[in-house]
Amino acid sequence: MSSTANARTRQSDTWRNWAGNVTARPARQVAPGSAEEVAAAVRDAAERGLRVKPAGTGHSFTAAAATDGVLIRPERLAGVHRVDRAAGTVTVGAGTPLKQLNAALAGEGLSLTNMGDIMEQTVSGAVSTGTHGTGRESGSISAQIVALELVTADGSVLTCSREENPEIFAAARIGLGALGVVTALTFKVEPVFLLTAREEPMSFDQVTGAFEELWSSNEHFEFYWFPHTGNCNTKRNNRSAGPPRPLGRAGAWLEDELLSNGVFGAVNRLGRAVPATIPTIARVSSRALSARTYTDIPYKVFTSPRRVRFVEMEYALPREAVVDALRELRAAVDRSGLRVSFPVEVRTAPADDITISTASGRDSAYIAVHMFQGTPYQAYFTLAERIFTAYEGRPHWGKVHTRDAEHLAGVYPRFGEFLELRNRLDPERRFQNDYLRRVLGE
Repeated sequence: MSSTANARTRQSDTWRNWAGNVTARPARQVAPGSAEEVAAAVRDAAERGLRVKPAGTGHSFTAAAATDGVLIRPERLAGVHRVDRAAGTVTVGAGTPLKQLNAALAGEGLSLTNMGDIMEQTVSGAVSTGTHGTGRESGSISAQIVALELVTADGSVLTCSREENPEIFAAARIGLGALGVVTALTFKVEPVFLLTAREEPMSFDQVTGAFEELWSSNEHFEFYWFPHTGNCNTKRNNRSAGPPRPLGRAGAWLEDELLSNGVFGAVNRLGRAVPATIPTIARVSSRALSARTYTDIPYKVFTSPRRVRFVEMEYALPREAVVDALRELRAAVDRSGLRVSFPVEVRTAPADDITISTASGRDSAYIAVHMFQGTPYQAYFTLAERIFTAYEGRPHWGKVHTRDAEHLAGVYPRFGEFLELRNRLDPERRFQNDYLRRVLGE
């Protein structure tokens, strides 16, 4: 153990992801505190003939982080390393939780431009699987990276940016842990701003009929459709000159804690036990959230607490195809006899230049389907996946899907470029696991 003397190493327990649908039994778990300690852990694993996988908080629904070798834990690779106001950047350790990053940036009067709706993940876990929010011009969290530090299979520590190792930078911003272990990330940030959120119910036909207008006239637009109903809830986030008008404590508790977490969890448990009640639950749930408008700093608008656990599949489609695909999904669910208690979420992202980003080279819209934890999801997800793939859909790397390397090579124009880079950086597949074997091939 001399080569990892400074890293905290312990015999391993079973590792589980957040949703509980993935478990692994790594041989060892290591918590390094620096890039050098990560490099030592990788070299030590190679000497022992063990695979290596970094893990964040386990918010991926796939087995992207699962390993029977060495699991690198993130907790000591956390914190803000540097704020460069002149360049408009912040550098953080890869294990920094997004909630910690958001709070630290707000304390400095800064903010990311866009983000997803959950902030429990570590920054490296979020970017490695392509976590995104919704935006007309602003892309995923990975699209906001301007540099990163990467430990490769031979123990080298590389700095990657558009100027330095640019081909690695293009791929490692969403690298699936296949190219190495990300140890630090530098994000482009901007002075903190205000967003006004406008949430209101609309009918399915209204939203789908006006989708292009709603997308084009708002900086950030998303909506949720409740299966077994014709009801949707919409959210439009746009920059505001202020003044701040945050949600009142009582209103925030009622909507976000009681209705979206407490009561929602209870009715989903009822639906899991008695599936026949789900259409009625869906009709009640879809009418429970009322219209509201509020103005606050970005992370308090973009993100929400999510304590009701679920399993999720999400596909990125060409934006112009999303309405047809969603209408087809609705018709298929109505015909199927399935009972679906979770709403379907629709978001967008502009095209980006990240090698295997779900938005690589094309403006995209995302359809996400969910099932409550412990509820059989395979039939519903199979039905949805058949529709999404017919529209040239690309699966979210961190969410349930059944696609393999042969299929993915056909929907990602730069897929071969990623594989060539992986062959160069990890020829012995030190960072391989079963998930990568399926989605990237041998």
